[in-house]
Amino acid sequence: MKNIKKIVALALAAVMLLVCFAGCSKKDAGADIKVGFIFLHDENSTYDLNFIKAADEACEALGISEENKVYKTNIPEGQECLDAAKDLVDQGCTFIFANSFGHEDYLIEAAKEYPEVQFCHATGTKAHTENLPNFHNAFAAIYEGRYLAGIAAGMKLNEMIEAGKFTAKEAKMGYVGAFTYAEVISGYTSFYLGAKSVCPSVTMEVQFTGSWYDETEEKSAAEALIARGCKLISQHADSMGAPTACETKNIPNVSYNGSTVKACPNTFIVSSRINWAPYFEYAIQNVIDGKEIDTDWTGSLATGSVELTEINDQAAEKGPKEEIEEAKAKLEAGTLHVFDTKTFTEKGKEVTSYMADVDTDADYTPDTEVVKDGYFHESEYRSAPYFNLGIDGITTLNQKF
Repeated sequence: MKNIKKIVALALAAVMLLVCFAGCSKKDAGADIKVGFIFLHDENSTYDLNFIKAADEACEALGISEENKVYKTNIPEGQECLDAAKDLVDQGCTFIFANSFGHEDYLIEAAKEYPEVQFCHATGTKAHTENLPNFHNAFAAIYEGRYLAGIAAGMKLNEMIEAGKFTAKEAKMGYVGAFTYAEVISGYTSFYLGAKSVCPSVTMEVQFTGSWYDETEEKSAAEALIARGCKLISQHADSMGAPTACETKNIPNVSYNGSTVKACPNTFIVSSRINWAPYFEYAIQNVIDGKEIDTDWTGSLATGSVELTEINDQAAEKGPKEEIEEAKAKLEAGTLHVFDTKTFTEKGKEVTSYMADVDTDADYTPDTEVVKDGYFHESEYRSAPYFNLGIDGITTLNQKF
């Protein structure tokens, strides 16, 4: 009996050691790696602040010390990106990440020059055609998050219609977009389709700014949309310009990349965002372990990479949480598709086929059929969005960007 008790005790001790090792090893593993991040702007940009917070979270989880993480902020989409990447290599970084679309070509150049360093890039399109073992693209199915945020927007419109503030035919939203890239088009279309799923009469106008971050221009665009009769504003632009314009005019707002409730308590409804921490942990851990990083990585609701902020009850319609949770469950189960071709038309016709530009070239030549099984397969053939259809119900006011 004593021997059996001794064996059991030893076994339990071994299990406890293994549990401790498993819990501690992940954090200890990051002690010797140095990582670098290149950000387009700084913490004053909602877009960049979202990345900075995720990098902090991932480094904390992996046990990477403050001196072993290097942040380069306010790095333009030009030669400055290559210079920043080289400096990070010189400082000993073996994992380098850049967060803006226009950084890609410069990061590719750095990857070719420094094959021993792993370079990862958000929103890019070229990793799967460059075939560099140390260059990788990443994004997330944020169109699902925008669709869910659109449901909250549509329900707010319904509430205002029922209150007699305007008619169903006057249910028009405005959207401040940075550029006419597929990333922006995919985002505002999914937001619109989410709103339309609960408010069938909704229409939307889009005003482009030609910049990812221009507070004055974004505020002016939002004000112009409000003057055109838009009852609710959302955006894919990175400053507080549009949200503050909405707060001043008392127009409901759905923001992006984080809550603006502190600055806009009366008008902020909800925000969708990409949580980059799961990707950073995955990619950096693979560098530590000597494993390959996916050429194209797409996060999802299931990986915790697509999130909604808390709904602001002061501004939102009273019951969107249940509707959103129901739609979220269907998206995760694959029984609901954001770009279901039965839910929209282009020039009055259902879209039954579409050749997308997935393998990006200089002429943006369509190369991949992406409509099958009754829906547009977004972000499945590469991580970055390629949905760029102009669907009925959405009007773009300027196309110069």
